[in-house]
Amino acid sequence: MKVILSLILALGLQFMFVSAQVKNTDSLRNARKDSTLRAKIHDDSVSVEKQFAEEEKWDKIFEKALYPLIKESKNSGVLPVSNPTEVPDPNMDYKLLFELVEANPDSVKSEINFGLAEVARIMNLHVAAGIPAKRIIPVIVVHGPALWAIATNEYFKEKKKIDNPNLKIIAELEKAGAKIIACGQAMQFFEFKREEILPEVKISITAQTVLSSYQLKGYVLYSMSSK
Repeated sequence: MKVILSLILALGLQFMFVSAQVKNTDSLRNARKDSTLRAKIHDDSVSVEKQFAEEEKWDKIFEKALYPLIKESKNSGVLPVSNPTEVPDPNMDYKLLFELVEANPDSVKSEINFGLAEVARIMNLHVAAGIPAKRIIPVIVVHGPALWAIATNEYFKEKKKIDNPNLKIIAELEKAGAKIIACGQAMQFFEFKREEILPEVKISITAQTVLSSYQLKGYVLYSMSSK
């Protein structure tokens, strides 16, 4: 009997020890979880503060920006530079070839395509540097997902549920002499019909021959890539 009682007592003590260990482990796990959560909240607050500071900085920069030719996109501004010592020849023709291949992410689909905004910025930079607008000869080649930027408003709204935000800047670019060319291969890959692309856009068999032929004509190639 004494042996049995001793065994029961030993098992009871062992159970209490294991239970205590489990409670201690749970406590440590909860403490670690709380600590991780506090660290995450701190990191998030620091990240938000940095983002806010960065946005404030850019807002101040944009306050000084000039828009000598294309005005539709805030991101197309030019910062003034006092007394530059290297300036381009204003008597030359500047033949500029732009390749657009990317669409905006869905999170910013309501904003102007970043590639078109950059095209406008480069044109503004040329004018700000003293080149007459009539000397700038822009050609914009569109393929890949960037085709969405030149979709008709009806088709864009049907698929994206909002109006195409690029229509005004496209009108400005065309008024400034830009020719826009869509890739026929990409239109088929991405299932665009001719009537779903803006009527003023020209259609090529492929963007690749447009890129090669215009460069052979002396156009300078700019790739509008976010990478």
